[in-house]
Amino acid sequence: MKLHSILLLASGVSLLAGCGHKQQQAKVPEPPSIAEPQVEATKPAVPQQTAETSPETKPGAAPIMPAVTDIRKPMYTELGLASWYGPPYHNRRGANGELYNMNEMTAAHRTLPLNSIVRVTNPQTGHSAIVRITDRGPFIGERMLDLSLAAAKAVDVWTAGVAWVRMEVLNAPAPLDSGGKWEVQVGAFNTVQAATQMKQDIMSHYHPTRVVEFAGPTGEWVRIRVENDDRELAEQISRSLSTPEGGVFLVRVD
Repeated sequence: MKLHSILLLASGVSLLAGCGHKQQQAKVPEPPSIAEPQVEATKPAVPQQTAETSPETKPGAAPIMPAVTDIRKPMYTELGLASWYGPPYHNRRGANGELYNMNEMTAAHRTLPLNSIVRVTNPQTGHSAIVRITDRGPFIGERMLDLSLAAAKAVDVWTAGVAWVRMEVLNAPAPLDSGGKWEVQVGAFNTVQAATQMKQDIMSHYHPTRVVEFAGPTGEWVRIRVENDDRELAEQISRSLSTPEGGVFLVRVD
């Protein structure tokens, strides 16, 4: 993107902030007031190394979950808030193409490569579970993970609704620190008209490669695909956008 296009990022903010109505509330429990656990885990920089490759599977088949005894040192560790999702997402197609089953050990994350294997630990209770990243989300505030119902029960997130967890990436099918296909997701909007207006404003001011409007269980959404899958450009756009409805999220779509 040329210099004058990047400068237009800031000028578009005021126009984008004016569209939309009351914020759409996701159909998940409201986060309780919880204090960050007193643990020493912190969010490190993504290691500069090539991710391990998941075992090969037949086309369309779910990757094989590695045995815990086969797992070596984590590639990446992050401490953050986890929530869980079930209905109305159960049996809907996830980002990796599989039907989401809330009774399987899976989770959603916004930027890890799809089908990555992670260990999730609740530092308050010590309970851990191995889950596979099959979907994108959560798209609420600063939450890090959306667990399936089964995974949430395994690490004591189900009853609380939201809890602090430590996420350790054990295996990934693509590098964590390079490559990837990047988008910016905006929403959810209460009406199609609000989403359409956002889409038009984005196309007018940012000239991305593609802007898609779509409906989800929690409302209307807009996704921006940046030119050449440039993560830096996607991050610039996500920082420059604002909306009175929902939020703005950086998303890796592969």
